[in-house]
Amino acid sequence: MSTVATRRGHVVLVTHHYAPERGAPQSRWNELARHFAAAGVTLSVLTPPPHYPTGQLQTDNPLQQPGMSHRGEHGERVVRVAYRPHSPRLVSRTIDQMVAAWSSVQRSRDISWPPPSVVIATVPGIPSMFAGAAIARRFKVPFVVEMRDAWPDLIQPSKILESRRPSRVKAYITALAHRSISRLQSRADLVVTTTESFAEILHERGVRKVAVVRNGTTWTEVSPPPTAGRPGIDRPLRAVYAGTIGRAQGLGTVVEAAALAAERGLLLEVRIVGAGADVPALRRQIQSLDAPVTLHDRVSREEMVDLYAWADTSIVSLRDWEPLKWTVPSKLYEVIASGNPVTAAAAGEAAEIVESLDAGVVVPPEDSEALAEAWLAWADAGVLPKPSTRALAWVEANAKPDQLAQQYLTALDEIGGL
Repeated sequence: MSTVATRRGHVVLVTHHYAPERGAPQSRWNELARHFAAAGVTLSVLTPPPHYPTGQLQTDNPLQQPGMSHRGEHGERVVRVAYRPHSPRLVSRTIDQMVAAWSSVQRSRDISWPPPSVVIATVPGIPSMFAGAAIARRFKVPFVVEMRDAWPDLIQPSKILESRRPSRVKAYITALAHRSISRLQSRADLVVTTTESFAEILHERGVRKVAVVRNGTTWTEVSPPPTAGRPGIDRPLRAVYAGTIGRAQGLGTVVEAAALAAERGLLLEVRIVGAGADVPALRRQIQSLDAPVTLHDRVSREEMVDLYAWADTSIVSLRDWEPLKWTVPSKLYEVIASGNPVTAAAAGEAAEIVESLDAGVVVPPEDSEALAEAWLAWADAGVLPKPSTRALAWVEANAKPDQLAQQYLTALDEIGGL
């Protein structure tokens, strides 16, 4: 049961991703919705119909079609706004996000009773921020921006505004987007981040009020079956990555590292599980390098339990982009809670968490040589690292949904949003 004290208020959430879709943003707000309801808070959600990750409509449920509204799992009112079917290309996805944001503003009249007390816009996608600001102005209530990643700083490395226009035009568009997002953050009544490091960056930029509400996890320790033999020598060392397969993850490094380690005699089996824009490129790379890596579609939670039990280590991978040093993938908390040793190809706050908790091994991002050497060292030692007990304790103390919901509601209270 939630430990959040009973409150009253009407929270309006503008989000591009929501249940029954599965993913990190969806899981975060599924748990927050559960605990908001337990605290007596009314929640209304403006969101497109389920169409993640393919960009195509994922349901034939008549209540979840554009223009419809229905009750969510926790009693929240879900208003389904317009969307645009899209391809994996960033431009196509961005147009979809813009359509949904525009429609959210139009449909906000449908959630006028009881009167909203606060509007939260969560990123991704970026256009949701501007829709949320417009809706908050309409109702004259506090506006909250939830930054799950380090926007606007990710605009440049992610190439989200890529186009075939001349470089000067692209530079102008990028600078304009950067200024617009930063200005909106500075004008918001509250900015919620998921990491301490990005909160510090925002404070340095003059953002008035910032609260840190980490991503959470409901996972508990998974007990692997006993296995005989030395991993990597007598039997394959088993590694799994499960999550988004996109640009920011840089999973090509994992494929290269697996090929290098195998060339040097390591018995290795890597499974990459998930969906995303980089799947076709990874498939070609695996074939080209003859790497001991297999690609798998997204799996259910029950199947994920089996994967964690199967794996000797779970991979958390990020590109070598400066803004990603201020990012902690939500998957990291899940991996630590499962009891799996972490192989972290990352820098910044994510790397610091793994190192400080002795939760696994950290190598520099996009360094396939270092990653291969880390796995080879485990085989040479003849034993896998075991995460420290304080790693599990830290997740219990810092990443459980009821505690995070309490932090969120307290922050909303402080700006007069409840």
